[in-house]
Amino acid sequence: MTQPQIYQLSVGSVFDGLTTHQKLYAHYMARAAWSGTRIILQQVSPEANGIFDFILALYQLCDGQWERLAIESGVEMDEVEKFLDYAAIFLSNVGNYFGSGDQKFLPGIPQESLEKLVSGSAGVTALLDKIKMLDKIKTPMFQELPNSLGPHGEFTQTTYYLGDDCLESAEHIAAISQLMEGVGILPENTRLRKRNSGYDIVQASVVTDASICEETAATSGKAIHLVRGDYQRELNQINGYLQQAMKFTANPVQKQMLEQIEESFQTGDLSTYKASQRTWVGDKAPPVETVIGFVEPYRDPLGVRGEFEGNVGIPDPDETRILNNLASRANEFVCRLPWVDADSGTKGPFEKELFEPPDFSSVHSLAYCSSIIFPGINLPNYNDIRQDTGYKNIIFSNRMVAESSRARGIHMVDESERPTFKKHRFHSYYIWVVLHEILGHGTGRFLTESTPGNFNFDPETPPINPLSGKPIKTWYRPGQTWTGVFEDLSTTVDECRAELVGAYLIDEPEILKLFGYTEEGDIKWEDLVYNMYLQLGVDGLRGLENYNPTTQKWGQAHSRAHYAMLRHLLRDSNGLYSIICDPIEMKLAVKVDRSRVIQDGKPSLGRMLLQLHIYRCTADKTSCRQLYEDLSYVDSDALKWREIVISKKDPPLAFCHANTYVDQGDVKLKEYEPTARGIIQSWAERHV
Repeated sequence: MTQPQIYQLSVGSVFDGLTTHQKLYAHYMARAAWSGTRIILQQVSPEANGIFDFILALYQLCDGQWERLAIESGVEMDEVEKFLDYAAIFLSNVGNYFGSGDQKFLPGIPQESLEKLVSGSAGVTALLDKIKMLDKIKTPMFQELPNSLGPHGEFTQTTYYLGDDCLESAEHIAAISQLMEGVGILPENTRLRKRNSGYDIVQASVVTDASICEETAATSGKAIHLVRGDYQRELNQINGYLQQAMKFTANPVQKQMLEQIEESFQTGDLSTYKASQRTWVGDKAPPVETVIGFVEPYRDPLGVRGEFEGNVGIPDPDETRILNNLASRANEFVCRLPWVDADSGTKGPFEKELFEPPDFSSVHSLAYCSSIIFPGINLPNYNDIRQDTGYKNIIFSNRMVAESSRARGIHMVDESERPTFKKHRFHSYYIWVVLHEILGHGTGRFLTESTPGNFNFDPETPPINPLSGKPIKTWYRPGQTWTGVFEDLSTTVDECRAELVGAYLIDEPEILKLFGYTEEGDIKWEDLVYNMYLQLGVDGLRGLENYNPTTQKWGQAHSRAHYAMLRHLLRDSNGLYSIICDPIEMKLAVKVDRSRVIQDGKPSLGRMLLQLHIYRCTADKTSCRQLYEDLSYVDSDALKWREIVISKKDPPLAFCHANTYVDQGDVKLKEYEPTARGIIQSWAERHV
């Protein structure tokens, strides 16, 4: 196993600026976030909870004195270090599959050495026998297959669909989805379990019960039950911390939000959770920002069920001020997107007429309990809330620090350009992420029939589709959602569209000025913009890391998006890009004609962006699938590229979070060294 690059998510400077009241709110919300750890572990793999317990049990047995454990058990210290690296990666990904890519990783230590490490220390065997840890986990912990997440099979597994044949009948799954839509059961906090007599829709809640939903001919007359009580113990604990946090909210809006979240976790009713998200959007510029719930559907093979996550961030006033300056002018920049005719005096049918400036904050992450720690997020994921109420953007600045010291994929840049690439990569990456969140995820207007006969457009004279020049033929029908219609494509197409928006707008001088980049500065506009297009090529190749040639499936939405963008640019930008591949020397490079970046690169991005946007706004899944599956197809040349990419893969990232404690009414912060030992200690002292 490759040694991880470990970063400390330092938060002390902004945490000290909070009042005692605010610190207590942050503390209890962080405890609520971390209490979701075991939900995530259960969502990852059957063995993940046991591996988690095993790692922490070993820590407790030696009190973090790993050298002592090595000596007592007779295991070489370099093998112990490999186990510590595995443990750090496991804890940072909250499971034994990478959060980014969904690929399994194995311990670097031999199984025999791990068994020796366990059995060679006094008192260890009795403890492990008591909870039967090692015997339960050693086989799945070390075996290579299944090597990725996905529908049940030889090479893949999922815990969202229980029973090996749960997903075998597409007709049954479609019928259950339609039934759920009809009775108002949202899918994000559910799993599906197949039984001989039918199916269970297993819903996360503190309340436990079961009730019949329907017996339907579409599922061969099998009974469909709603079974509440999934993750009962964890959600009950989370609710306890939410109740504590309510005593220290900053305003009535925040308290109402927590009450709604608590009720949703109690009952499993996601309509209450959606109400909490509307309330959350209205909690403007809070001194402590929080997100908690079943949020991102990346890991569901069908793209609709959400993985749990919880995060707590403390805003940085200076950084947030810059982002809000951008947000205040966002309506102006929307007019420069390909589907908006700025000269007509209206934004047209495919964009909201008024782009309300969202709450946009740059925060330092105090707690980020998730399989992926994103540099930025745009929430909520419910598009009706985005369009009717609004949304929030959050940049995690202490997570961004990791990107500032890395030049991922630099071996794919010509040696003569590497110094410039390293110098400019983070600057263009930061702006790209910011634009991705605010204008990528924040733009667009879904054409919808919300209830029978109630349209947000005139069905008698439908809008003209700019791709065909003819009236639109598809739209969202009553009860339909973006994820429900586009299913497995929804997350990757959404990310691709957002990435395209960020790259398309990055050459706008007014945007660059907002971030302090001028022609007189050390970072030149033209260098920054050129680096963005070079980065599109590098990231497109890097995306192949997360493609599984055995299953022919992509393991990460952003990776598939980056590859699809590169494939489009290779086909559509008049030779702007070229890939140099030497399989003998195992060298791979991407080249961009600097003189034609704006002339040919931007129009090409605009054409792809327009297609995805119109398909998304009009619920045209068929056309979208045809385009996107073609662009993300990995042919024989790309498989050769992938071999080189994999051989020079960047080390995995791991992050070390702080902990908070209440001491005589005051909240203390403890930060840990950015090492494998520090990560393990932080988790052991989190007591989850």
